[in-house]
Formats: sequence, structure tokens, C-alpha cells
Amino acid sequence: MVTIHREAGLRFVVFVDDHEPAHVHVVGDGAAKIDLLGAGSEPELVRSTGFKAADLRKAMRIVAERQSEFIEKWNAIHG
Repeated sequence: MVTIHREAGLRFVVFVDDHEPAHVHVVGDGAAKIDLLGAGSEPELVRSTGFKAADLRKAMRIVAERQSEFIEKWNAIHG
């Protein structure tokens, strides 16, 4: 597991032995999985447990703002 970003009490990670499609796991007071290229090439929530709605919105906003950076990091990790 590689932490690729920390912000607003959230940790964004990519698992080294994970699978496509490109996605990040978000850890905070809950956990979420967000595809980096969902419908319309926008980030898309796959699942979430334990996050308050506001924290989930914050995580989605951060992924959208840093989408290109996160995709580059995913590709660097997974070749």
C-alpha cells in the first residue's frame, strides 16, 4: 500500500498488488474506493463505509481536483 496524498484528515492510497480499473482507496473516519476514470472520465464512487456525507463529498472533490496526478501515480505504481 502506497499513500499518494494526504489532505483534510484523509489518506489516499493505492495498493501495489491491486487491479484495474485505476482507483484510489480513501481512509479517514471511514473507507471508500473511488475509480479515477468512471463514467464520462470523471471520478466515480465505487463504495463507501463509515464516512459522513460531508467527508465523502470532500474526498470526491479532492480526487476530482487531483485526478491527473492520481492517475500518473497509479500508472507509476502499476507500470
